[in-house]
Amino acid sequence: MRPSRIKAKLRRGEPALVTTIHATDPSFFEMVSLMGFDGLWLDLEHSALSLETAAGLMRAARVGGADMLVRPAKGEVMRMGRILEAGAQGIMYPRCSDAAEAREVVRWAKFAPLGRRGIDTGNADNPYCLMPLDEYVRAANDQTFVVVQIEEPDAVAHAREIAEVEGVDVLFFGPGDFSVLAGVPGQFQHPMIEEAIRTVAEAARAAGKHWGIPVGSPERAKQMLDLGARLLAYGADIIWVQQGLAETRRQFGPLGFTFDGPF
Repeated sequence: MRPSRIKAKLRRGEPALVTTIHATDPSFFEMVSLMGFDGLWLDLEHSALSLETAAGLMRAARVGGADMLVRPAKGEVMRMGRILEAGAQGIMYPRCSDAAEAREVVRWAKFAPLGRRGIDTGNADNPYCLMPLDEYVRAANDQTFVVVQIEEPDAVAHAREIAEVEGVDVLFFGPGDFSVLAGVPGQFQHPMIEEAIRTVAEAARAAGKHWGIPVGSPERAKQMLDLGARLLAYGADIIWVQQGLAETRRQFGPLGFTFDGPF
């Protein structure tokens, strides 16, 4: 069982940083992992990736020390076992509405006695029947972690009870969906969002749990760290490519080159 870099840092109270790769070239996952990032956030909620493809990308990340934090879609609790078996260290569960849903996530992400996850030792997380069953079960429950996302205005009111669910390691505020559902799309520093962040932070603190959030700049990261956040997500390959292309247009436009795309 591969130990979790993120969970070790959280246990020590240290901040952990993850980034997102959308491309399906395993080389990118290898590179990020070799460069020492704490984790890669792989999104299976908003992509067409199959679990077979995701398993290959997770395998590439094992070249280095980065964790794989994988997000299924809301309600896909039975998919989580396969994600963990394929080698993910963490599950990020989206749109968690209340404590009952959080308990269901834990139920299928953890082995007994904490949960009811089904057993199979022939996959990457055991790995491949090399660990005795009892050691594997203990290691899996200890090293894998559960991140639940608070993304709905109504869910913020339940943040404390969600945080208190045994087996939930991290509350992760989702400003994107929250802003849309709250009627302020993209206004990530709107007073409603700032208030929701403070509520989630206090809920996690009171329950003795960690919390996290995506950030768009080092300055925003510092603000969130000062509020107690310990799991931050920053950047994505698609953004970095877009920024590089925009810079190329800026530099080459004065030389007479034209760019006729719609954006």
